[in-house]
Amino acid sequence: MIDVRNGTERPATRLPWLESRHSFSFGRHHDPRNTQHGLLLVSNDDVVRAGTGFETHPHRDMEIVTWVLDGRLEHKDSVGNRGELYPGLAQRMSAGRGIWHSEMNASRGDDVHFVQMWVPPDTESVDPSYEQLDINAELARGGLVPIASGRGHDAAISIRQRGAVLWGGRLTPAEQVAVPDARHVHVYVARGAAHLDGAGRLGAGDAARLTDAGSPTLKADATEGAEVLVWETA
Repeated sequence: MIDVRNGTERPATRLPWLESRHSFSFGRHHDPRNTQHGLLLVSNDDVVRAGTGFETHPHRDMEIVTWVLDGRLEHKDSVGNRGELYPGLAQRMSAGRGIWHSEMNASRGDDVHFVQMWVPPDTESVDPSYEQLDINAELARGGLVPIASGRGHDAAISIRQRGAVLWGGRLTPAEQVAVPDARHVHVYVARGAAHLDGAGRLGAGDAARLTDAGSPTLKADATEGAEVLVWETA
């Protein structure tokens, strides 16, 4: 089964400093019919205005992966980790038994645009941890590249969830890839557009939720190309 979700129909949070579109129930946007797909619980597409951001706040027992599309995002947390996220730098924060962190746009003039995704861990109440890794070189080779993996993929940040892998691709115009064959797959077009067999055209912000759908072909738009994020989960 393939279930297409149009980006313009997703619930949105709009504040003076933030525009966030939610693929699943999040915050005040609760829908008991839309809480997750497989292990993927959160996929938020966020634009944060210059000089603002998410002030220090807590998380617990969640694997949080952040992928920047444009701009830079500054991370600080309560266990001493600091980092500046930019396009092509994969970041993972394992909240474990509890962590506080902030995510700020330190730019004076430019927005930061990123996608943040959450999956539950295999084991609860472990020590919190952090990892970031530049995978621009791998992305430049084409195809789908492992960004975050619970299965030990090379050149990917590790997550504490053996049942999940996040793949990403900056697909050139008309480039084709095979979607992973898994019980649950979530295909998100972050930029550009692509055609998914069995679903049709997906524009920026659109998603397709696959359930036991095999390995359909995803083809980037012949003019725009596409940047895609693909979760496969057990």
